[in-house]
Amino acid sequence: MTETLTFYTNPMSRGQIARWMLEETGAPYETVILDYGTTMKAPDYLAINPMGKVPAIKHGNAVVTECAAICAYLADAFPQAGLAPDPAHRADYYRWLFFAAGPLEQAVTNKSLGFTVPADKTMMAGYGSFEAAMDGLEAAVSGKTYIAGNRFSAADVYVGSQIGWGLAFGSIEKRPAFESYWAGICERPAYLRGKEIDNGLMPKQEG
Repeated sequence: MTETLTFYTNPMSRGQIARWMLEETGAPYETVILDYGTTMKAPDYLAINPMGKVPAIKHGNAVVTECAAICAYLADAFPQAGLAPDPAHRADYYRWLFFAAGPLEQAVTNKSLGFTVPADKTMMAGYGSFEAAMDGLEAAVSGKTYIAGNRFSAADVYVGSQIGWGLAFGSIEKRPAFESYWAGICERPAYLRGKEIDNGLMPKQEG
C-alpha cells in the first residue's frame, strides 16, 4: 500500500520550494494550506513542526521539515524520479545543498535585515561576509548547467530557488553566472506547474 504524502504549506512561503520538488517527483500528494498566526500555530500543526512554520511533509509516519531536508528526503524516497545524483557526484550534491541552506541563507537574510558582520567578527559568522557567500555561490554554478554532475537533482531545486528568488527580489547580486544558471532550469515543467498551483492559491487582490 502506498504511503500517504501530505504537504503543509502556505503559497506565500518557502513552501514554493518544496512544491517544486514534489512536482519533480511525480508522486501524488495532498496539500494542507495553513495561515500565519492561526492554523500554523495551532496544536495540531505544532505536533508536526514545533517551530510553527512551513513547509513540512508527512510521508506515512515520517515527518520532515526544512526545505533542504525535504528536497533531499524526497529524492531518496522516490528514486525513480532520478533526483539524487550517482555516487560519483554526491559530494557536490551535499556540499552545495547544505551551503545554500546554511551560509547562503544566513548571508542573504542578514543583508535583507540590514545587518552586516563587523569586519573583525567575520570569523565568528558561518558565512564570513555577504560578499564571500556570493563568491561561493558563483563558484558553485559557474560554467554549469546543473550543480552536481550532468543531470538535474534536488540540489538544483533548492539552490535554483534561492537564486531565482534572489534575482527577482534583489536579495542577491545579479552576476552573469547566476542569471545563466537560473535561465537553464526555470522553464522546467515541474517548476512551472508548481508556480501555477501556488499562484492560484494566493490571496486575491481587490481591484
